[in-house]
Amino acid sequence: MSEEMYKKLAQAVIDGEADDAEALARQALDQGLDPLACITNGLTKGIQQVGELFASGEYYLPELIISADTMKVAMDILEPALAGGQEREVVGRVVIGTVEGDLHEIGKTLVGTMLSANGFQVTDIGVDKTAAEFIEAVKENNATIVGASALLTTTMLQQKKIIEALDEAGLKNQVKVMVGGAPVTQSYADQIGADGYAEDAISAVDIAYRLADAPA
Repeated sequence: MSEEMYKKLAQAVIDGEADDAEALARQALDQGLDPLACITNGLTKGIQQVGELFASGEYYLPELIISADTMKVAMDILEPALAGGQEREVVGRVVIGTVEGDLHEIGKTLVGTMLSANGFQVTDIGVDKTAAEFIEAVKENNATIVGASALLTTTMLQQKKIIEALDEAGLKNQVKVMVGGAPVTQSYADQIGADGYAEDAISAVDIAYRLADAPA
């Protein structure tokens, strides 16, 4: 019964059927299934398959967003049901946000959802955030990775300011910085001293895994 439920949860995510995902999550809890297993063996496998479909060109950004939102609906039901001492294995702790002067949210939110789905503990601080606010969030959450998004050419310099602020705060050796956004390139990331550059939410997961394994 549990394997069948895992498959249904995964398929709901793949199909982007939020109502089905919500109903299945509630049904799983009613049946006494382990919520952590439902997340790991159902939702996560579903979103990973969505990532593969996106990478192969079968899915596009709208499908990716819908599937990520679908997973979040089910997660909102299953996560509160986790037993007291039961926690998902944390790959790394990420603080993610859109830089000061930039109000774009979709890409940043999607990256956060995909990272969370793949085992990262994600703190999304929102949009239009100063370097000081990034630093504060890193300290509060003992973050190991910072994700800074900039969707405007005029705000790209804020990513550099965040890296400089981490250095000034004595945190650069314990925190890896990944940057992204439409105008951002690998050469720009190299130029400002970022540890990683991701052009989309799928590659962001791969980069985050690499940074999580990298020595501080």
